[in-house]
Amino acid sequence: MKGKKSPKQNRHHPIRKNIMGRGYFKRIGPGIVTGAADDDPSGIGTYSQAGATSGYRLLWVAPILLPFAFAIQETCARIALVTGEGLVRVIKRRLPSGVLYLTVFLVALANTVNIAADLSSMAAVVRMFVSVPQLPTVFVIALLVAVAEIVIPYHQYARVLRWLCLSLLSYVAVLMVANINWNEVGTGLRTLSFHWTRSDIATLIALAGTTISPYLFFWQAVEEVEEAGFTPDISNSHLRAMRGDVFAGMFSGVFVMFAIMTTTAAALHSSAITNISSPEQAALALKPIAGNFASGLFALGILGTGLLAVPVLAGSTAYAVSEAMGWKEGLERKPSKAKQFYATIAASMVVAIALNFLGINPMRSLIVAALLNGITAPVLMMIIWWLARDKKLLGKWASPWWSSLLVGLGAIVMASLPILWLFAP
Repeated sequence: MKGKKSPKQNRHHPIRKNIMGRGYFKRIGPGIVTGAADDDPSGIGTYSQAGATSGYRLLWVAPILLPFAFAIQETCARIALVTGEGLVRVIKRRLPSGVLYLTVFLVALANTVNIAADLSSMAAVVRMFVSVPQLPTVFVIALLVAVAEIVIPYHQYARVLRWLCLSLLSYVAVLMVANINWNEVGTGLRTLSFHWTRSDIATLIALAGTTISPYLFFWQAVEEVEEAGFTPDISNSHLRAMRGDVFAGMFSGVFVMFAIMTTTAAALHSSAITNISSPEQAALALKPIAGNFASGLFALGILGTGLLAVPVLAGSTAYAVSEAMGWKEGLERKPSKAKQFYATIAASMVVAIALNFLGINPMRSLIVAALLNGITAPVLMMIIWWLARDKKLLGKWASPWWSSLLVGLGAIVMASLPILWLFAP
């Protein structure tokens, strides 16, 4: 933080008291940033592979995931708004130490693997245009991202990078011009169809994990209370504004998911390309509107979302560790004022670089990261579900029935998928 500010200067909350009215997009809070970070390279890779492998058959997953994604993000934001604390700090105060350490471990593990996969894919798209070795490129990208996150206040950094994420709208544009079988799209959206195979169940785990990701839970909460001196604002009008902000972010993220799966189904699956092993293959889905520029547009999307998501992932880990250890934290603080926090970011990057020496295919690594998110998310969702129902903690702002139902059911379903995978042929 660049100096202590009064509560009235908080950039997310006083300006977000009302969801309606002119100039809303100047008042949006962390929900939109979270939604953009949700479509990170791991998400793009997972959605592309799902569309190529399954065609339109698994499109129903997108509308099914939306209410669960909204419910968990709304819950995290509400806990932060009421308590004025991040999730890990609340867990430390209200639950046994074993739960705290399990939470931090799962977040750090999932985030670090995700960073490694995102860095690998970003390096791979750079190599589409420049003949450079993979590992040195990973190192350079990681160094640039780490330096930018440490030196530049995140709200300024994200403001610029949001524009790069507009490249994802190219998938939406393809929906208008590609040779899409809309009858099959309709069938895929309304028919809960999947094959009783490990491949299909693994795809469901990956789709759920990259859409309902652990790092988003903690990022949503800490961004709600990022500014020093934050005074909780839990008026009904602000609660409605928060929910509108969160829904807008999650809806945009899930809609891009639908667009990517649909375009890759039309462009790749219909052409019998069912396994994406390189960025060039994934870029083929954009050819209906981009032609020879498809590779460049795809690369811009991977780099833009990666440059936005990697700091979110590293920051989420640093917040979790710092809150657990009682260290000063905040991406708005100068490094000299939060040394352990920024050291955690650097350590997370170093481990992610080291993981790239395993030599996993960049596109496959994105799927692996999504699978790991899908396995760790339900455990964290149950912890958050428990906290959100604690009336001693939240009072009248404890979870309403619909929130408890969606978060609890989402956790149960996601926890069941790995078990089903074990028994599937």
